[in-house]
Amino acid sequence: MTKELLWLTLTIILTGLMWVPYILDRIMVRGLMSAMANPSRKDKLQSEWAQRLYFAHTNAVENLIIFAPLVLILDAQGHSTEGTVIACAVYFWSRLAHAVVYTMGVPILRTLAFSVGFVAQVALVFAVFGKL
Repeated sequence: MTKELLWLTLTIILTGLMWVPYILDRIMVRGLMSAMANPSRKDKLQSEWAQRLYFAHTNAVENLIIFAPLVLILDAQGHSTEGTVIACAVYFWSRLAHAVVYTMGVPILRTLAFSVGFVAQVALVFAVFGKL
């Protein structure tokens, strides 16, 4: 496994586990049976941090759709450099930071973490075209 694929795997695991805390909050707020029921406009609102984590998770999924194919294209090309490894690591850590600061409700840091992840994706696009 290349280092880029390792970072992709870690990013997938992170994204795949982000739902757990906000579902636990949903159970605490609404009760187990209500949490398992179909959503309704009458549902009790979850904690503010859980609502923010839900949005961070949605954003992580949306961006994984961009990150994963870039890493897989690079792998199919057999293209691995120090720059691509760094870009993948930066992407992972920026997504983790994004989830944490979004959940904590820190807007400026949230935007900065998102932007760093976006720049890492741009670097991978350049790498796909042999520019990194």
